[in-house]
Amino acid sequence: MNLDQLLQRADIWRAGQTPAADGHNIPTGFSALDTALPGGGWPLGTLTEIISSQEGIGISRIVMPALAQLSRTKRWLAWVAPPHLPYAPTLAAAGIDLSRVLLVHPRTEGDGLWAVEQALRSGTCGAVLAWLAGTNNKTLRRLQLAAETGRCWGLLFRPQWTADQSSPASLRLRVQANPHGVAVDILKRRGGWAMGPLHLELEHAVAGSSSTSSAPGGPGPGRHHA
Repeated sequence: MNLDQLLQRADIWRAGQTPAADGHNIPTGFSALDTALPGGGWPLGTLTEIISSQEGIGISRIVMPALAQLSRTKRWLAWVAPPHLPYAPTLAAAGIDLSRVLLVHPRTEGDGLWAVEQALRSGTCGAVLAWLAGTNNKTLRRLQLAAETGRCWGLLFRPQWTADQSSPASLRLRVQANPHGVAVDILKRRGGWAMGPLHLELEHAVAGSSSTSSAPGGPGPGRHHA
């Protein structure tokens, strides 16, 4: 691999250079966040880490508008080891096509890592959302390469104590509750320095059209045990 090829990799950025939008990003649904992110949205074909010390504060909701768009591409949205069962009516109300949601409940931590890597690499998933405890830098690099190979958006939800760790993920966000929604600190982004906090009102997210989504009360997500 020569230098030009190396610099095209999603896990490498040059300080002071903000990459132009290249079609490999998807709008977040929050204008302030889109403005702060290189390319104007979530980076696809790479890893994004969402770090928080809390559950149930709507951290998954900040990705719902993008997931709604991806569900209409007819690729899978795989949820691996979620701490709570996603509530189908909430997903449908956000515009997500429930027929494209796949839930994976691994029996062991190793099974979970294997499922995430295979889903990212498969090329059939638009996004893989994962809650994994046992990840180190070597594991994250493997998942990063799998996301590049499958051109898949890898979303890793990680605990607060991982914020100070190094990571090959292209984007790292710390999300905390505030009275009107969430506060987002950008810990790492391609082509830019850390910044924040950005205050996002979750009720004001711009979701995609829900015309193709299942109605609340329709069929729930598919399930699979790894």
